[in-house]
Amino acid sequence: MTDFAHTILQVVPRLGSGGAERTTLEIASAIVEAGGTALVATHGGRLENDIERAGGVVIHAPVHRKDPMSIVANAGLLARIIKEHGVDLVHARSRAPAWSAAMAAQRTGIALVTTFHGAHAADNPVKRWYNSSLVKGDAVIANSRFTGERIRQDYSIAPDRLKVIPRGADLAVFNHAAVSEARIRQLSEEWDSGAPDGCIRFLFPARLTPWKGQMLAIDAAAHLKSEVNAGKTPPFRLVLCGGAQGEEKFQSALRAQIEKRGVRDMVQLVGECADMPAAIAWSDAVIAPSLRAEPFGRVAVEAGAMGKPVIAANHGGFAETVIDEETGLLFEPGSTKALAAAMSRLAGDRAERVRLGDAAAARVRAVYSKDAMCDATLNVYNEILGRGA
Repeated sequence: MTDFAHTILQVVPRLGSGGAERTTLEIASAIVEAGGTALVATHGGRLENDIERAGGVVIHAPVHRKDPMSIVANAGLLARIIKEHGVDLVHARSRAPAWSAAMAAQRTGIALVTTFHGAHAADNPVKRWYNSSLVKGDAVIANSRFTGERIRQDYSIAPDRLKVIPRGADLAVFNHAAVSEARIRQLSEEWDSGAPDGCIRFLFPARLTPWKGQMLAIDAAAHLKSEVNAGKTPPFRLVLCGGAQGEEKFQSALRAQIEKRGVRDMVQLVGECADMPAAIAWSDAVIAPSLRAEPFGRVAVEAGAMGKPVIAANHGGFAETVIDEETGLLFEPGSTKALAAAMSRLAGDRAERVRLGDAAAARVRAVYSKDAMCDATLNVYNEILGRGA
C-alpha cells in the first residue's frame, strides 16, 4: 500500500504482548510504511519502543481506566490529541477506550473504527451495553468469522459496517529458514535435557491460565504414558511454554499435577520464551487445547507459517485456522482421550506431520499473512475516509 497521506490514532489500553497490542504495532508500522502518520494513545508497555522504532508516536494517556469519570475525561484528552495532531481517523481496540474514542470522534467530527479482538460475553443487559462501544465505529472489525458471527448475534449491525479481518503471521519472522540452528540449539540444551534420542517434541505455547487447557494436556500425557512404556507410542516431550502473569497459584497446581500424574520425565513447565519462532522450530508439532473458544488463536497461524502441524480444540477461531486432516488435527474440546489420540497419531507418523505442516504453511501464506491483514485494515481506513472526501 502506498500514498496513504493520513494520520491515524490507535487507542489501546496497554502495550503488552497480547493480540490487540501486537496488531497495534503491526498496523502502526504499516501506516508509516504507506506514507501516513501513526499515533498510539496508551497507558504504555513493553511494545512502546517497537512502535517508535517503526516510526510511530506513542502518546501516554490513562486509557486503561474503566471507571465512568476516567472514560469521560479520556474523551476530552483524545479530542485534544485529535485536534493537536490533525488526526483523520481514530481506531479503538478495547471497550473502555472505545467509549472515550466514540465521544472524541463525535466532538471532532472525524471517523471511528473499532475492533473486536475477542468475542465478549453479552449475557446480561449491563455487559451488552458496555460491549456496545465496539459497535459504534463507522466500520467494525472482527478478528475472525467466529467473532463476526457473535457480533451479529448480539447486535443489530449493517452488513457493510462489519469487516472480518483475521490476524496474520509475520512471515519474515515466523519462517523456519530464518531461524538459525544456534537459536534452536539454545532451547534444545534446556528443553531436551534427559530426553531419549528421537523423542518427539510437542510445544504448548500459552500463558498459564486454566481455560488454556494446560491441565488437560498434562492429563493427556499421563494417559499416553502406558502406551509409551509399551512401545505403542514413541517417547515424547511436552513443553508448556508461557508465563504465569498473575496465575502463580495455577502454576503451582500444574507442577503438582505433573508430579501427581507421574509425568515429570515427559512434561516440562519452562516459563516464558522470548524467541517463539525458535520454540516452534524446535517442535515437531504444536498443541492448542483451549477449553474456551478462542476468538482467533494466533498460535495456530504462527505454527502453520513455520510448517508445523497443530492439534487444536475444535471450536472458536481454531475451527477456521486449522482444517482438520488437511493442515492439522481438531479434537473434541475438553476430551483427554481425544487429545491423547491426536498426539499419539502425530508422534508415530513423521510423514503425516510433514504433510500437514506443508499444507498449513501454504494456507497461512495464502490467507493469514501479516501483510494481508495490514492491507485489509488500511483499505478500510481509505474506504471510510474516502466517503468524507
